[in-house]
Amino acid sequence: MTGSGSHDHQRTTSETASGERRAIVIGGGIAGTTTALQLADAGLRVALLEGRPRLGGLAFSFQRGDLTVDNGQHVYLRCCTAYRWFLDRVEGAHLSPLQDRLDVPVLDVGRSRPRLGRLRRTALPVPLHLAASLATYPHLSLAERASVGRAALALRGLDPADPALDGIDFATWLGRHGQSRRTIEALWDLVGVATLNATAANASMALAAMVFKTGLLSDPGAADIGWAQVPLGDLHDTLARKALEAAGVRVETGARARTLTADADGRWQVEIDGERLDADAVVLAVAQREAHALLPEGAMADPDRLLDIGTAPILNIHVRYDRKVLRRPFFAALGSPVQWVFDRTEASGLKEGQYLAISQSAAQDEIDASVAELRARYLPELERLLPPARDARVRDFFVTRERTATFDPAPGVGRLRPGATTRAPGLYLAGAWTATGWPATMEGAVRSGITAAAAALRALGRPHEHPLKEAA
Repeated sequence: MTGSGSHDHQRTTSETASGERRAIVIGGGIAGTTTALQLADAGLRVALLEGRPRLGGLAFSFQRGDLTVDNGQHVYLRCCTAYRWFLDRVEGAHLSPLQDRLDVPVLDVGRSRPRLGRLRRTALPVPLHLAASLATYPHLSLAERASVGRAALALRGLDPADPALDGIDFATWLGRHGQSRRTIEALWDLVGVATLNATAANASMALAAMVFKTGLLSDPGAADIGWAQVPLGDLHDTLARKALEAAGVRVETGARARTLTADADGRWQVEIDGERLDADAVVLAVAQREAHALLPEGAMADPDRLLDIGTAPILNIHVRYDRKVLRRPFFAALGSPVQWVFDRTEASGLKEGQYLAISQSAAQDEIDASVAELRARYLPELERLLPPARDARVRDFFVTRERTATFDPAPGVGRLRPGATTRAPGLYLAGAWTATGWPATMEGAVRSGITAAAAALRALGRPHEHPLKEAA
């Protein structure tokens, strides 16, 4: 529910006196929204505070003329059971459907003639579900395809939770298991860069093992891809806000938490723009640096390790053509600076022409390049990849940059990621950067919220059920 601050504060005091438990969630991204929903569903009185004028965190939309633009392309997989629960909870699953079966067109333009390959699955059990696709994958030699099978079998035997794996990089492990530079580029990094936001040489082996073991080697349909057919803001702001308010959550946007303190009785106070809110539990569902700034003294044994969790950028390039140049909903590219291209025409509301979004992960080398530089680099690449683009007119070209899009999944990051509980009773952490076992994904964000809410409810003696058995 929404309402004036003074009215709600007065009501809070009387409700607390009558024994009602209250919680404050700081941060209205996917992690914070999940936390607030879980706490409200368990009967707590919840306030959700978000400093931005909208919910959704780094998965949001904005207007550019007649286009509704996502700041970046977000996808999820069938194995992302927590995010699928989230979509169901906000009644948005039908707006972000999954493929019937994994099917990824991969276009290699590094040769004299462009060649199209496909990564797709059958209904056969793991690992045979990908065998036919791998056997005919034109971007690898016969020997390289055989080596992929051997490495995949070795991956199946790994435990992603093994701390030793966090200390080495994925490329080193792949090299030890016979993977050529071409194999890493044409297969392992094709998937890994998009999911980890790092190349194999810069990614923790533990996180890489988690991604590939869960996504490709757990269930035949685990890697089927889903993406929003509407603007991200429709899901993570509009529908999320509707679900929160229906659950009785007080949603305050444009409300930045200034201070966080606990009184002698163990109750928490949060200051926002001159108003003080009281609660039995507080969840910090913000980025690691913001969490560090708000943590009270003694809440963590070594709070500065949060500052050691690096960040990694994602660059998105948006091109609007006067005609259709791409027939598929998306494709991946090899032999080109282009990584993944998505058709966002219908989702953006565009009625004429076509609007493509190029998603560039691990974009450290380009995140600060000028629009003119990026235009000169990427428009010719799109013409190489998509011959119809050579005759099309570019009506608009613009760039969105998320310099801190994800935490850096570098080797050793696992020992830095904190759990949901802190040393301060009643204070919890949520966010994709916490110790979820997942890389920085929407799935990890939801799981962190589920975990933080569960910890708070246990401490308050509130019975609850995890929405996912495996997240318990």
